[in-house]
Amino acid sequence: MVSTPLASAASTTSIRPEIQAMQSQLVEWRRKLHQRPELGFRERITSEFVAQKLTEWQIPHETGIAQTGIVAIVSSHQPGPVLAIRADMDALPIQEENEVPYRSQHDGIMHACGHDGHTAIALGIAYYLSQHPERFTGTVKLIFQPAEEGPGGAKPMIEAGVLRNPDVDAIIGLHLWNNLPVGTVGVREGALMAATELFRCKVQGKGGHGAMPHQTVDSIVVSAQIVNALQTIVSRNVDPLKSAVVTIGSLHAGHAHNVIAASAELKGTVRYFDPNLSNFFDQRLEQVIAGVCQSYGASYDFEYRKLYPPVINDAQIAELVRSVAESVIETPAGVVPECQTMGGEDMSFFLQEVPGCYFFLGSANADKGLAFPHHHPRFDFDETVLSTGVEIFARCVEAYCQ
Repeated sequence: MVSTPLASAASTTSIRPEIQAMQSQLVEWRRKLHQRPELGFRERITSEFVAQKLTEWQIPHETGIAQTGIVAIVSSHQPGPVLAIRADMDALPIQEENEVPYRSQHDGIMHACGHDGHTAIALGIAYYLSQHPERFTGTVKLIFQPAEEGPGGAKPMIEAGVLRNPDVDAIIGLHLWNNLPVGTVGVREGALMAATELFRCKVQGKGGHGAMPHQTVDSIVVSAQIVNALQTIVSRNVDPLKSAVVTIGSLHAGHAHNVIAASAELKGTVRYFDPNLSNFFDQRLEQVIAGVCQSYGASYDFEYRKLYPPVINDAQIAELVRSVAESVIETPAGVVPECQTMGGEDMSFFLQEVPGCYFFLGSANADKGLAFPHHHPRFDFDETVLSTGVEIFARCVEAYCQ
């Protein structure tokens, strides 16, 4: 994962005047959305705002898909391919700490990952294309998706048929990325983001007095051994040339200093890039847990949940995005090909259905104090990237739909 820069790149972008003129409007939309963040499948205000704009621009659209999702169609009125552009709309359960005029007005909820920017950019490209249908052929389908942060809105939207009628030939999407400075784009073919899987294990031992451990089965000792043993799965069972992570994020047991806990609960996550590992970790984790528990005389209850598969970019579409990015961003840093992250994204479900590319648009600017990481209560980004995002999408449409 690329670390957050100490300083931003000197940003020189090539943006057409019509899109540059939209910058103040893009900022206004983004800030309005930022003030009224909503959690997954509850994006009613956001959806109403998006639908209002689409109606104002006379862009055909359908609302209420997967509860709060929207799909809009912009046609050139000439036969050609169908390209989808996806933007997620949901926020996070985080209390914002930024002291800005547009800070969240919803207590305990915040756009701490840039989805307000994604929605504003998608509105921007919708408006631009509706005003310039002569600049492309075929159709652009704009997918405004709920619940990326969880439990996941991409899959139910696909099941609702958003990739059909008309059938989508390819899909693109971007993520504003504070791990890269303004003036850069992260794009690569193949795996960009990791699979996201979660697990929970309850270890059942036998409680007792802290001074008489021989009468007990200490669930904390068993759990400690499980934590250590699980770390050997990546180091000894996974090809060292294939990246993977097993993380224990929570371990809870006991309430008193002199009582041996009868039970303990562990929670964790698994990340990997290689789709061939999709059926490996759930089985191997349970094998290790079962072995440790058996050796100590404990029992266990194990749950494993697969959230999102890895984000795998199509080589041809990634090359298209890369060439477009190089034509838009004219800086020495430019395009960053080694931009993988173990973060997860349900854009992966769309990429399993049709070829496409998900890419990072650098949005950090340390000089302006805008370099806090994603999901931080002080997350914010350099809004100059909004028009850059619209320009990149516009050129992708013109390059693909010609």
